[in-house]
Amino acid sequence: MANKILTVDDSKTVRIIVNKAFRPFDCQIVEAANGVEGLAVASKEQPNLILLDITMPVMDGVEMLTKLKADPALKTIPVIMLTAEGGRDQVLKIAKLGIRDYIVKPFKEDLLIEKVSKVLEIKEKDAGEKVRRTVFDALNLLVLDDKPAIVQQIQEGLKHTPWKITGVSATGEAIDTIGRTPFDLALVSLSLPEEGGFTFFRLLRQNPKTKLIPVLGLAVKTDAEAQQKAQQVGFTQVISKPIDMSDMETRIVRSLNLDTSLRYFSIREGALVFKLPEQITPFHLAEISQALKGKISEAVNSGIAAGILDLHEVKGMDMQAIKLVMQAMTLCKEVSLPVALVGNDRVKADCRSFEDTQAWKFADDEQTARASLLAPAS
Repeated sequence: MANKILTVDDSKTVRIIVNKAFRPFDCQIVEAANGVEGLAVASKEQPNLILLDITMPVMDGVEMLTKLKADPALKTIPVIMLTAEGGRDQVLKIAKLGIRDYIVKPFKEDLLIEKVSKVLEIKEKDAGEKVRRTVFDALNLLVLDDKPAIVQQIQEGLKHTPWKITGVSATGEAIDTIGRTPFDLALVSLSLPEEGGFTFFRLLRQNPKTKLIPVLGLAVKTDAEAQQKAQQVGFTQVISKPIDMSDMETRIVRSLNLDTSLRYFSIREGALVFKLPEQITPFHLAEISQALKGKISEAVNSGIAAGILDLHEVKGMDMQAIKLVMQAMTLCKEVSLPVALVGNDRVKADCRSFEDTQAWKFADDEQTARASLLAPAS
């Protein structure tokens, strides 16, 4: 399914540039000329991403962003702000409202595509099916930080992945290492002596073999100067210390545009198994929602005759999780795919407390659910 991108800008020229930039890609562009129109179009079209100008008549980008984030139906839509050079500081101030990135006008089409592709998977038209890397692929990550404890934290925090984490403490060592071994992504301290992290970044970008490697900066949260400089020179993202490992893993996944659907969907013994994680975060909701319809259609097209919604690891069901399960059940019903639920005692109790879900029936395990769906009628 093509991604839908909403561009909100009072400049028709900018909207034309955005349309032109995405013309080679399988994307649908919808437009609005101010914040009021932008909110209306966002509500109607439910875009996958919004490109939002700051300075506009009627309602500016800041007010629209505030209203967007206050609307439960729209707040998860990622936003990239567009600003003139003089508005860069303002963007940094409003970043706390929740934006994915920003672009300074005038901008080149390549930069726009690069920024958007870090948030969405955009495919070229007629490009054919390309093999997309997944979170279960063996990736090589380089960590350049002179603090051994940071390197160790990252290695420990990502040891549940198949990724190989190589730690180095000095810029020269990093250059030697990356010259011997190709890397998929680099995590670079912004507080190295003599701005070693920035020197390493420039060398990576000057080398045709490494210029496209995502580079994530590591900076103390209060070091606004280093963070701002990293964004100016083009670091892919900046991660604050102390490091939230879950957030770091998410940023790595997005920077490399990895397919995460295998975390939740699998085909086992004739059934599509859709498994929710213990803690369902907004990131999980976005990942699953994006893949849900495609995975169900793919399963049915390949002859799968049953679906299992496995909630046995979930530690509690809130409204967002319930909406997601209801969405899955509705999609399965639309394609006549019978489904069974698997849940633990907590999930069962939570669902009994909601009117819409109190009648749901749960199997205790996947095998019981599969047997109820696939057993021949007696």
